[in-house]
Amino acid sequence: MSRLPHLTRRVATCAAAIALVVTSVVVATPAEAHQPKLGSRSLAAVLASDGDTFDRNWNDYDILTQAVGAVLAAKPASPVSVLANGKVALTAFLPSDRAFQLLAADLTGHWYRSESQLFNALAGLLGIDTIEAVLLYHVIPGATITSRTALKSDGAHLTTALPGGKITVDVLSKRYRLIRLIDADHNDRDPLLNPRALDINKGNRQIAHGIFLVLRPLDI
Repeated sequence: MSRLPHLTRRVATCAAAIALVVTSVVVATPAEAHQPKLGSRSLAAVLASDGDTFDRNWNDYDILTQAVGAVLAAKPASPVSVLANGKVALTAFLPSDRAFQLLAADLTGHWYRSESQLFNALAGLLGIDTIEAVLLYHVIPGATITSRTALKSDGAHLTTALPGGKITVDVLSKRYRLIRLIDADHNDRDPLLNPRALDINKGNRQIAHGIFLVLRPLDI
């Protein structure tokens, strides 16, 4: 927790360098380079269609969508808004509500049983700038990475929308579609992709995969 202010300062100094329409360093197969034209439905539209209000389902993405909304309300020009622009190719990793519950428990030692209480606690603890940084760390700009491509990309280093942010792909099992994402925090568990929540919004430029834990851009 002592390093959270450092992350906020880092985001402030790097904000001018954020460019979400850049070419990322990712692994792409030749077949994917010649894929049919992709649609322009945005991830924001997909998440909103599933409902973005707090409920008792810890397996959806209410905390995430509320976090995006809070950032854009405070900072309308935030690069996070790219999630609503379906013309911009990107890949996003989506932490479930349970993932945020586990993050809050780790940071505070308290197990929040209400999504609204959890969101308010994280917002108060982290602040908007750090929440923005965490969200950007979950976005890979410039590439539509399907699960099929990810399974062929063991060891690939992905460049995130957070300046300086890197994620490493670790394919644990192709047969069971088990993929781990290695983040910058080496003292905590790295998230696995949810095999039941892969290729969200497939067929469009923006694609997403659910993950069981929140990616951490540095040791917090």
